[in-house]
Amino acid sequence: MTYAFPPGGLPDQTVSPEGKAVFTTAYAVIPAVTQRDIVTSFLPGWDGMRMWVLARPLSGFAETFSQYAVELTADGGSETPEVDEAAQSVLFFARGTATLTIGGDVHSVEAGSYAFIPAGTDWAVRAGGDGCQFHWVRKRYVAATEVAAPTPFVTHDRDVPPTVMPNTDKWATTRFVDPADLRHDFHVNIVTFQPGGRIPFAETHVMEHGLYVLEGTAEYLLNTEWVSVGPGDFMWLRAFCPQACIATGDGPFRYLLYKDVNRHVPL
Repeated sequence: MTYAFPPGGLPDQTVSPEGKAVFTTAYAVIPAVTQRDIVTSFLPGWDGMRMWVLARPLSGFAETFSQYAVELTADGGSETPEVDEAAQSVLFFARGTATLTIGGDVHSVEAGSYAFIPAGTDWAVRAGGDGCQFHWVRKRYVAATEVAAPTPFVTHDRDVPPTVMPNTDKWATTRFVDPADLRHDFHVNIVTFQPGGRIPFAETHVMEHGLYVLEGTAEYLLNTEWVSVGPGDFMWLRAFCPQACIATGDGPFRYLLYKDVNRHVPL
């Protein structure tokens, strides 16, 4: 498995600024080519760290989550990474190694490792000697009556069998959380299409989405436009934005998918 991450650096002066980056009232596309050194951010309480902010709540657009791509140098990290007691997190590691401590439990993580961290849980991360890169999705937890709070866990992409979608062998979803587990109010899954696989209708639903392409290529329908996407490209969809895709190329098309689930709509 390969897992894309922002390339950093800076294109040279021969590269045309024209591209597929777009921000509309229904969706945004942030291509990998735009994820460069000059658009990184830093956070207090961290050392040897920089990050790309790919999504943040915006009134009238996607409102429930933030998504970062975090890069740590050798031994970089934080003992106090989260400042919002209501925020829960998913970390998905793309490259390198790190030590992840969650509520006193220590885990060695690598490319493909996945961690869920509930709201109000102390955690820390420290990169190994080769540094590391990971995707960090954050959402404020919405408690539900008579439903217990979720508990932390760490797993790996290779250890969670993909669930094949009905009537096809070309579309599967790696679900790190059981969809019937109502303790969770958001999911971060990996969706995989084999070459030629597709979403065979324009999905239109209440869930917001962040989609980070981990590998492969596809034509992706966003509202009324088809966009060519590949490794490192990020898509951000507001509720009810129509979407579909057709995988292209010779290998799997995989993306990390955020969606909010299992709670009443605020009125």
